[in-house]
Amino acid sequence: MAHICIIDDSPTDVHALSTMLAKGGHRVSSAPSAEQGIALVKRERPDLVIMDVIMPGINGFQATRDLSRDTQTASIPILIITTKSMEADRVWGLRQGAKDFMTKPVREKDLLARINDLLPS
Repeated sequence: MAHICIIDDSPTDVHALSTMLAKGGHRVSSAPSAEQGIALVKRERPDLVIMDVIMPGINGFQATRDLSRDTQTASIPILIITTKSMEADRVWGLRQGAKDFMTKPVREKDLLARINDLLPS
């Protein structure tokens, strides 16, 4: 069981992802903004972060860059899950430090497989 932090401003998406992750045996925490998410990740040190991109204030690309460049959190893998589906968005997300990128909506089977690939053995 891993601790996974979801950073997403959509309560509907957080609920859907949390339900899928709980079925996979994971413990979930969440934050409704990038700013709160960064603080939560620094405080709780989850095993993995799921990051939305489109949020008010700091967007998910900026938050990914901040977390991946901070020595306290750089080792925590980030999976971006967003409605942005252009190849340029995927490439940019990976350049900011994300380890993987998925577009919404995600299927439970695909989500859990990606997470298992990203979690340290």
